[in-house]
Amino acid sequence: MSEELSKYKELADLIFPDIVETVEDLEKRYPERNLKEGACVTRFAPSPTGFLHTGALFTSTVDKKLANQTDGIFFLRIEDTDKKREIEGSINDLTSQMKKFNISPDEGVISKDEEIGNYGPYIQSKREKIYKICAKHLIEKGLAYPCFCTPEMLQKTHDYQEEHKIVPGYYSVYAKCRNIPIEEYIARIKNGEKYILRFRSNGSHLKKVSFKDGIKGKIEIAQNDQDIVIIKSDGLPTYHFAHVCDDHFMRTTHVIRGEEWVSSVPIHLELFHAMGFKAPVYIHLPTVMILDGNSKRKLSKRKDKEAAVSYFLKAGYPVDSVNEYLLNIINSDFENWKRANKTVSNDKFEMKLKKINTSGALFDIVKLNDVSKEVISRMNSDEVLKSVIEWAEEYNREIFEVINRNIEYSKKIFALERDGAKKIRKDIYKWEDIIPTFFYFFDDYFNNEIQNGYDFKIENKITKEVIFNVLENYQKIYDANNSKEEWFDNMKNLAQELEFCVNMKEYKENPDGFIGSIADFSDIIRIAITNRHNTPDIYSIMQILGKENVINRINLAKNAIK
Repeated sequence: MSEELSKYKELADLIFPDIVETVEDLEKRYPERNLKEGACVTRFAPSPTGFLHTGALFTSTVDKKLANQTDGIFFLRIEDTDKKREIEGSINDLTSQMKKFNISPDEGVISKDEEIGNYGPYIQSKREKIYKICAKHLIEKGLAYPCFCTPEMLQKTHDYQEEHKIVPGYYSVYAKCRNIPIEEYIARIKNGEKYILRFRSNGSHLKKVSFKDGIKGKIEIAQNDQDIVIIKSDGLPTYHFAHVCDDHFMRTTHVIRGEEWVSSVPIHLELFHAMGFKAPVYIHLPTVMILDGNSKRKLSKRKDKEAAVSYFLKAGYPVDSVNEYLLNIINSDFENWKRANKTVSNDKFEMKLKKINTSGALFDIVKLNDVSKEVISRMNSDEVLKSVIEWAEEYNREIFEVINRNIEYSKKIFALERDGAKKIRKDIYKWEDIIPTFFYFFDDYFNNEIQNGYDFKIENKITKEVIFNVLENYQKIYDANNSKEEWFDNMKNLAQELEFCVNMKEYKENPDGFIGSIADFSDIIRIAITNRHNTPDIYSIMQILGKENVINRINLAKNAIK
């Protein structure tokens, strides 16, 4: 060992006197994973600083999908080294919401107090010893050093650089502690001076480093020349250093993250090289955007309710709807695949990294609603009922109680134009719309709405007197025991008696020769029963409501017209 390295060894022992394990020991403790060739090990590594962001759900969906389809491992690591930003309860919120969206990890953190897997701890604040072993290794090689600069000194340097239009940072001649003699490092530490640890960079921002991104292809970017902080004054690592140590010893093969991290790759590659580690494949996903007027902008925690996945849970979007929509914006060919494989699990879809749009992922709530309508249309009435009850029990007790008053009655409602129907109605895309959509099946909601009057707006020539006459006569012939064919024949016969045209082609040719069309006649009955112009089959609605309720509503409508 050279004299200089011997002194660095002395420095390392002074800084970390209790660290006797080596990087070689860590290599043995965390060996290469025994997976088949081509298996990907991915991770989702959020900070516990609040809610699960939709962008993070997008990223972790790619993580989970890539690991699953290659028979690899997807793990959850919590990056909590910035204790000032940590929010109480965040870890449990994150793990709970990931579970709800079916992206629970194969390994790692599964709750605040639980972990599974052999490559932990999976919470960074519990991995302090690992970082110290790695930092000591760098010091011994002369690739890290203590920095005694105060915040005031750093600010003064920054102000000078800014004033003289110099690239800002701690590098070259501006790295004041970089070239201190080793003996001085040792003496100042022994004297009790406060310090942090910095990485000794050998890069130059005038030179380029290139790497192959998993979706963007070859990227050339300026080398890192900053002597970045690797261990803070509290003994915990910075993000950059922790990332390198963690992803190496957790044997991550693919680091999937937002494109805002591209500029950090030179730092990470240099750290991997300095540690003697093989760097993972970097995959930088496009930022999740949203339309704001005619322009796009980043999905905002402050401005957009859709930024938090909790919004979709509270609103009652089926988890499958959100997951399916995310696959739509992850891979452009998913939509065609799903159209051809409607009954096949989305797990069977093979995600292709090269199909990920690099120009920005646009989150379109209208498109999500369309996808959700399709997802719900594939559910039978039992599945709908079960999903609504589970959602309402957690998020809307009023709806929960209404649905549970009479389960059999509720099931009939959700079976309407669903079970066995040739064309399934697609008017629901989230569970909070259940009551607004089907309010007319529940007397308390219906009676409350008609306090503001009925929506009898059909044609100008159809007067209140005509409407009253239709209802008065229909009430006399209504028979709940009629088949649908008998019911419709009776409707047509009555309509003709009251001078409505039952042939739409004939009516269009001579509208002035009749009071109205059979469609207008039916609309009068529909509005009296539901106060809506557009509903599922009105015969089926009346069958569910029952004769007593139908007659009662016709009376309510007649009284309102009077």
